[in-house]
Amino acid sequence: MSSEMTFGADIGSSNMCGVTLMNNQNGYVVAEIMSKKEGVEIAEFPSMIRVDGQNVLTFDFDEITDALGADFDQSNFEEIMSTHYGRMVHFDDRTMLFANPEDAAEFIDFDLKVVE
Repeated sequence: MSSEMTFGADIGSSNMCGVTLMNNQNGYVVAEIMSKKEGVEIAEFPSMIRVDGQNVLTFDFDEITDALGADFDQSNFEEIMSTHYGRMVHFDDRTMLFANPEDAAEFIDFDLKVVE
């Protein structure tokens, strides 16, 4: 790809993934939990909270349930999340985001064929 087509942009991977959460009681608790994890940065704004992480973010629903004192599952997560970037994979007990699709391949049956 020529540099003219990229308009000078860095087209390499940032190795980052993340979500934007509602800045409400549940969003705040989720962000607080995630802030204690290595490689995670939190940015709080009046109506939203950014959660950005290096390579992989894992939102463990049991951990969040314990902190909230109430059940928390995928539907609750989707309710407080407005946007995301990275490959998102849902499980019964957690949601994971991967900065690079190749890292999610084993979870989503993604065939990594060599391109020549």
